[in-house]
Amino acid sequence: MAASEKPHHDYHLVDPSPWPVIGAAALLALALGAIMAMHGQGYLLLAIGLAATLYMMAGWWRDVIAEAHAGHHSPVVQLHLRYGMILFILSEVMFFAAWFWAYFNASLFPADAVMETRTQLMGGVWPPKDIAVFDPWDIPFLNTLVLLASGTTVTWAHHALLQNDRQGLVQGLALTVALGLLFTALQAYEYAHAGFDFAGHVYGAVFFMATGFHGFHVIVGTLFLAVNLFRAIRGDFTPEHHFGFEAAAWYWHFVDVVWIFLFFWVYIWGGA
Repeated sequence: MAASEKPHHDYHLVDPSPWPVIGAAALLALALGAIMAMHGQGYLLLAIGLAATLYMMAGWWRDVIAEAHAGHHSPVVQLHLRYGMILFILSEVMFFAAWFWAYFNASLFPADAVMETRTQLMGGVWPPKDIAVFDPWDIPFLNTLVLLASGTTVTWAHHALLQNDRQGLVQGLALTVALGLLFTALQAYEYAHAGFDFAGHVYGAVFFMATGFHGFHVIVGTLFLAVNLFRAIRGDFTPEHHFGFEAAAWYWHFVDVVWIFLFFWVYIWGGA
């Protein structure tokens, strides 16, 4: 009987799950709440959408972790999970490519860009006149060092895991999470002291959208790594089975690479 019930394939057919429906509703509420919040209303809907999204993520990933512990993640399933993560990162690459495209379109052809304040043109130059750009060798350079260091610590954690060094894994992950929090704090300080606003001209719009979305990805990556830190302390990972950690490390290295491009093109080249 047991032999007849065993599946004759390497795939895992997941159980019926409520999370896709809950996730769709939560993301809709989050998006609508965010749009309404930009117009000074809808903060309750935004909070509900954010809470529901976090609840969905926790529940869905909990189920995936349970499937892994139950032995459902065969080598074929693990391979396809990796394919899925690679495709997700590629979609993120295209997302940031759009913002770089917008930035280069405005910076290489400033005379064609709409660079108006409420009453006057800001000139066909880049950076626009009357814009006090950031010194790239101040906080931006410090943030670059922070992210490069975090890429080193997450790689240290990965190698420690492959060698079954639990202490090194936890220490590397803890340092990476701390560096991610430090980056976010430094960027928040930088934004608070910006010499230009988001609205009124294309420079502020593309700058804050490109660097702000990267900052959002740093926050998401830090949460991703923090969850893996908790799981590492709990003893979830083995040298053979640790896709959750591997996916987080890939995502974090992607965030590092995007920042290198932002630092060079937006801060150094774009502010020259």
